[in-house]
Order: sequence, then structure tokens, then C-alpha cells
Amino acid sequence: MCVTCGCSDDNNTTITNMENQHSHTHTLPDGTVITHSHDHHHESPANVHAKIHNTTISLEQEILGKNNLLAAQNRGWFKGRNILALNLMSSPGAGKTTLLTRTINDLKEKLNISVIEGDQETTNDAERIKSTGCKVVQINTGTGCHLDASMIEKGLQELNPPLNSVVMIENVGNLVCPALFDLGEQAKVVILSVTEGEDKPIKYPHIFRASDIMIITKIDLLPYLQFDVEKCIEYAKQVNPKIQIFQVSATTGVGLDEWYGFLSCQSAITV
Repeated sequence: MCVTCGCSDDNNTTITNMENQHSHTHTLPDGTVITHSHDHHHESPANVHAKIHNTTISLEQEILGKNNLLAAQNRGWFKGRNILALNLMSSPGAGKTTLLTRTINDLKEKLNISVIEGDQETTNDAERIKSTGCKVVQINTGTGCHLDASMIEKGLQELNPPLNSVVMIENVGNLVCPALFDLGEQAKVVILSVTEGEDKPIKYPHIFRASDIMIITKIDLLPYLQFDVEKCIEYAKQVNPKIQIFQVSATTGVGLDEWYGFLSCQSAITV
């Protein structure tokens, strides 16, 4: 359950105060139902809203706390097997899968790459990944808007990536909730296409602040768009001064050598 955006899972929580007989119910954006009671001296709306917000904060802390424990276990699992795990995040259509398939095809003789593919529905992207000969596991989140550490733990059991390899985690297309959930990855990679607008880093600052790397994709389309690359980089550095930035085209191959060099350095395997 994602308290931030209201996407649901199978474990909606009900909190009921049975102290009094007369009660009514509020449903939070995440699907949580709060039933609270009162006597004939009605509680003020301000107090009711304060209780709802406090409950929401408490639930979010509990969910993130549990996730972080599992993420730490995943991180230890990756480290013990010398596996480089990257969490790829973006809005829908930014080019994650295209960049991923190009990367796998170009490096398949040099790097052992496997993929955990996250989408709400369909196996379309996983099929594209599979066509490269890469091992891939599909995770469908249903109404969920992000992957979490528990999903990754289960995905790894099925994927069983080899020692000294790379695991690419393609998260659900969303610029909000994936930033909140640690999966146990070594680095978060936010992907931004030039078709989206250069102000994305300041419109969605949390995901850029949480990311170690930003990849600007589809730069072959720049002659046809009004996208200010320098302004985009300025905004990203404003939000996260330490963010590392690559500019690539998965279609023409421009900038991919720098991206591949990063993978080589991080995985400690010669590319």
C-alpha cells in the first residue's frame, strides 16, 4: 500500500475506535478506513482531520520501515554475490526499456545482465527484454504504482542471477512513489527524455534528489524539440548537486559509451 499516492494492495488496514456507540467512517486516500466515535458533543472538524493525518503519517512510517528492513537484506544479498543492482525509474514513455534492450544487446558478450521488469499489467516489456536472450522476471503490481523490497526479494528467488553480474530493475513508470522505496539497489537511476520538458527535476524533486544518476534520453530528437538541455541539468544540480548525468540516444548510440563506462566501473568488470 502506498500512503503517498493511494495505490492499494491486498492488505488494507481498518482502524476502529469502539469506545462509543455512535460512530462514522472516513476513508483515507490509500484505502484505509478509520471509524471514529463521538458522543452528542460533536468533535470539531479540525480535530478529526488531525487524527486522520496523524494516522496516515504513522502508517507511512510503518510501511517504509518494514520495506527498509527487507531492502537491507536485499542489499546484503547483492553484495555477497558481487552483483551490481540498479533501480531504473522514470515516467511512462521515457525510454527505459529501449535503453535497457540496447544496453543488453551491446554488452551481452561482456556483461552478464539480468532484469526484473515492473509494470502494473502486461508482459510486453518483459517480452522485449527476453528477445535479447537476457534472463528476465516480470512483476505485475496491479493497482500498485511502484516496486518494493518484498517484490524484489521474491523476484530474485525466481531470477537467480549469477555471481559477478548485473541486475537491472525496471521500476513502474512513475515519478513519485518509486523514489520513496529502497529496493536494496546500489544506485537509483532516473531517466528523463527530451520529450518531457526540462523542468521535470524541479516539478518532481524528490526522485531526482534520491537518484545517483540522471540519464537524459532521446537526444537525437533535440533538433525537433524546444528542450533546453543546459537548463535541465541546472535544475537537476539545483535539486541534487551530486547527481551524475549522462546524455544518450539509444537509437543512434550517441553517449552510450559513457553509460557503458559507468557500468564497467561500478561492476568492476572490464567492458
